[in-house]
Amino acid sequence: MSETPVPGASYAAAGVDIDAGDRAVELMKEWVKKTQRPEVLGGLGGFAGLFDASALKRFERPLLASATDGVGTKVDIARRLGVYDTIGHDLVAMVMDDIVVCGAEPLFMTDYICVGKVHPERVAAIVKGIAEGCVLAGCALVGGETAEHPGLLGPDDFDVAGAGTGVVEADRLLGADRIRTGDAVIAMASSGLHSNGYSLVRHVLLNQAGLDLETRIDELGRTLGEELLVPTRIYSLDCLALTRTTDVHAFSHVTGGGLAANLARVVPDDLHAIVDRSTWTPAPIFDLVGRTGQVERLELEKTLNMGVGMIAIVPEESADAALETLADRGVEAWVAGEITERGDYATGAEMVGDYSA
Repeated sequence: MSETPVPGASYAAAGVDIDAGDRAVELMKEWVKKTQRPEVLGGLGGFAGLFDASALKRFERPLLASATDGVGTKVDIARRLGVYDTIGHDLVAMVMDDIVVCGAEPLFMTDYICVGKVHPERVAAIVKGIAEGCVLAGCALVGGETAEHPGLLGPDDFDVAGAGTGVVEADRLLGADRIRTGDAVIAMASSGLHSNGYSLVRHVLLNQAGLDLETRIDELGRTLGEELLVPTRIYSLDCLALTRTTDVHAFSHVTGGGLAANLARVVPDDLHAIVDRSTWTPAPIFDLVGRTGQVERLELEKTLNMGVGMIAIVPEESADAALETLADRGVEAWVAGEITERGDYATGAEMVGDYSA
């Protein structure tokens, strides 16, 4: 009596395709190469990315700044639409625009892509977006990891995260200690929703209202999916340009928590920031979310950026120069408020007035 041999267990049988992972690495190499800075040593495929720290000798007292973040549930929109080459811009913006807030120059970044099943072309498209974002931020993509998690994630599910490092001269460090009464609060326009609040956006527009991502929305001028996938604006090089032409006191990256809460993070305890809503008109997507979900204005403002993605705080006399620098770089910006004494204000920042029609 003969027995039929039972094949032994294997990684592939468990759902992990090493060959597909290798193929993905080959496809992404050309995009990673486009991000290289002179300080980067070696190429993609090593166990660690190498950055020549001797480049920091040009600093008297270099301070390293680091940050890590992800894209959040915006990845669900990319998955539903099968569009994977823009989500990387969002990742770089979330990481590097946090780093530049203290005045640091972005140096390098690493990424982590987790998938249910490796589709090499899909992974390469994600990395392409990350690489393009790194170019826009002025940093190198020195390495990353693609992990396949069958059984935990569906075959089309994925998530992305990343970490970055920057450097700033100690005596050029920006922050609350530089801010003074009378400083101007300059708002830089966002490109749309950016990469925050998508749990609310998806709940309101897709779950409650049942809107189709492929449907054209007249007030948006494009399909809902196209609007929701607009990449987060990357401000890193724009902010660094401001530090070279203007006496910047502080920056604030408007992400989760909204404009007022993020601005309050850089305002000293004895001062207060007032932002006038009447100085701008939020893009139609913000009204669509609020109106469709009957979301109260304060709830919208603490969840979404409402049209402002980055704040610069500068001396009042430097405001015009700052606006000119940003205009030259194609960034829409305006004076949205001022810094005052704290007085009886309960928080470090508040928004007043009504949005311009």
